[in-house]
Amino acid sequence: MAFDTHAAANPLAPEWLAVPGDANALHPGLWSRTVERRDGELVVGGVSAAELAARYGTPVYIVDEVDARERATEVRSALVGAFERVGGSAKVYYAGKAFLSIEVARWMSEAGLNIDVCSGGELAVAVAAGVAPERLGFHGNNKSLAEIDRAVSLGIGAIIIDSVQEIERVAEAAARHGRVQSVRLRVNSGVHAHTHAFLATAHEDQKFGIGLAAAADAAARIRSHASLNFLGLHCHIGSQIFGADGFAESAARLLAVHTELLAGGPVPELNLGGGFGIAYTSVDDPTPIEELAETIAQTVAAGCAELGIPLPVVAFEPGRAIIGRAGLTLYTAGTTKDVPVAFQDDGETAIRRYVSVDGGMSDNARLALYGADYSVRIAGRQSVAPAELVRIAGKHCESGDIVVDADYLPGDVAPGDLLAVPATGAYCWSLASNYNHVGRPAVIAVRDGASRVIVRGETEHDLLMRDAAYEGADA
Repeated sequence: MAFDTHAAANPLAPEWLAVPGDANALHPGLWSRTVERRDGELVVGGVSAAELAARYGTPVYIVDEVDARERATEVRSALVGAFERVGGSAKVYYAGKAFLSIEVARWMSEAGLNIDVCSGGELAVAVAAGVAPERLGFHGNNKSLAEIDRAVSLGIGAIIIDSVQEIERVAEAAARHGRVQSVRLRVNSGVHAHTHAFLATAHEDQKFGIGLAAAADAAARIRSHASLNFLGLHCHIGSQIFGADGFAESAARLLAVHTELLAGGPVPELNLGGGFGIAYTSVDDPTPIEELAETIAQTVAAGCAELGIPLPVVAFEPGRAIIGRAGLTLYTAGTTKDVPVAFQDDGETAIRRYVSVDGGMSDNARLALYGADYSVRIAGRQSVAPAELVRIAGKHCESGDIVVDADYLPGDVAPGDLLAVPATGAYCWSLASNYNHVGRPAVIAVRDGASRVIVRGETEHDLLMRDAAYEGADA
């Protein structure tokens, strides 16, 4: 017996996914601010999806410049303002790992944000963008000697010490260049973020930082070097976090150690990291940044008052909260396939419609890595067809190559349809690969009815040129 997917929710759908009243509707919490439908067609930054697909091909990443710039300004204003109201100050870094290009680095810098980088490549991008080195922070659990040397030689604002061994490496580089290098010490607060295990980064059994119990000894070693300037502690409790409870608890634990460290000298800063979440589906309900900022500021201020210590400068490193919703990815549907799936012991089945697109896990690895949920809409037209459960599959030779695990689209979705997946601005391009020798898509910025390439897409020629056996490859 086949289940009638037109009559009710498809039993194969996850419990949280409701049948939409209109499968064309754009949930306002998922899309960038300039996205709308005009005559049924999706438009972003004043440019239609069809025009973007025709000009640049698919798959293609689209970044709403207005949205990205506005969110950068709003996030900074919320955090800085909240701490000013409690008599303190805040410093905001854009987490470059979410998505970094020369153009985006310039947007962030112009919005007044510093930038954190975690590799020599990200450092090179920020420098190429003209960001002053003193406005950069350098992360990483295994920075190479060459990366440390370059960062110090440039006069980077802060290096985040991730291990005891790194103290000596940074100190030696700073002494060699005749500099006093400012450093932060990354610690694990023991606070577990409510997120995927691979995204929770403050528990003890993981590669980042050192335990809080070891912080005093590490800080003393840092202070023993004349070539190092100890700024304070750094902690990052995870990513895609809703609510302020985890940040508040982590701050309280860090402040206790921060107070102990004051006995040995100045500790001017406290860095609470980033990880503020965004909505990827209609049921996600992220805490507004203004509310997060107020709660964290009040918690830190109260903690400092109780401990009888001055408020440090409190630093943050948001990335996804700024660039995530500013991005979307356009795909073209290639094939559709209705697959009967048993959902009852008696053999009753329902239909899951697979819609395969011209991208996949090479341009969005997050579902394969984390089981991340996404949403999808037809971008090139509207339809009055009843909603059908779909799974958006990629073109790669992997059964786990899924872009959107479950959503509802009009039942007449067909080959050639242009599809849009929202909230792909963070950790999609930055995690992209060449699996199956597929070129990474271009990144297109849109604003005020105009579009431009900010990262060129890769061609087959680009891929072949890296193969030393290719006759046309550079020697």
